[in-house]
Amino acid sequence: MTDQVPPQTLGWIGIGRMGEVLATRLLDRGCDLTVYNRTSAKAGPLVDRGARAVDRPVDLADRDIVITMVAGSKDFEEVMTGPDGLLANPSRAPGLVVDASTVSMAVSSEIREQAALRGVTLLAAPVSGNPKAARAGMLSVAVSGPRDAYERALPYLRMLGRSVSYVGEGEAARLVKICHNLILGVVAQILAETTVLAESGGVARADYLAFINDSVLGSTFTRYKTPALVNLDYTPTFTNHLLRKDLELGLDAARQRNVPMPLTALTDQIVVSLIGAGYGEQDFASLLELVARGANLDLIPDPRFVPDGLGSPEQPTAER
Repeated sequence: MTDQVPPQTLGWIGIGRMGEVLATRLLDRGCDLTVYNRTSAKAGPLVDRGARAVDRPVDLADRDIVITMVAGSKDFEEVMTGPDGLLANPSRAPGLVVDASTVSMAVSSEIREQAALRGVTLLAAPVSGNPKAARAGMLSVAVSGPRDAYERALPYLRMLGRSVSYVGEGEAARLVKICHNLILGVVAQILAETTVLAESGGVARADYLAFINDSVLGSTFTRYKTPALVNLDYTPTFTNHLLRKDLELGLDAARQRNVPMPLTALTDQIVVSLIGAGYGEQDFASLLELVARGANLDLIPDPRFVPDGLGSPEQPTAER
């Protein structure tokens, strides 16, 4: 670690696909890290890299800063305020908790209040990107909460990705992330629709998407989703169940604020249909399948190599 980074002890809760990648980034930069995961075996690779593992979230109460990355609101409540939660020790608690999960603003606000009663500050710090983007150092982080706590956590947040944006007090970052994921769902749907339309007219998916990616409409997102759409590889980076959860969070926030969101509502129903068709645990790039079914188009995997924009190597040469 550099001289500019305060020597804080860190805890990490949640070693899923994204959590493992980000915790590894901290370890690779020399951080003193102790980890917890409900399935303890998942901590093995991090322990091999120098982390310590504990059996309960409360066992991280002696850490200076604890970062949480769990699947949803109920999981966040459990690891924070459950019987073995981080706040369960009456005599000790970390000074700062940074939650990188996507959870509801209501749950986050409630836990923020309970943490404050214990002298614990909560920062909301949801991230944008998938595990592959995280490995490439291309995540973005939106952060809200007390400004002094943000400054304290900033050196470590910068280790997680390429940009960190402070967006205000309280739950502002939760709303920013929800809005971000609404765009994600709507863009994925229109990308699926137009890809099927182009293919129905005889244009190969790879060729159509190469044009989009090199146009003013191309983005990090369209580029790193291109291999899945071309090769029909729906290995999950972000499942349809998780996308639906975030769409519902966004629609709930919109109802509370009387904001009309017809495109989001329609996309939510499409994702519900996709889950009903058996794609719930597949990556949300599988929206392509539902559009193709409606068009009576049989999709065939295109085996050609296409870049994902995340620094993947060039197409490997054939074995000799």
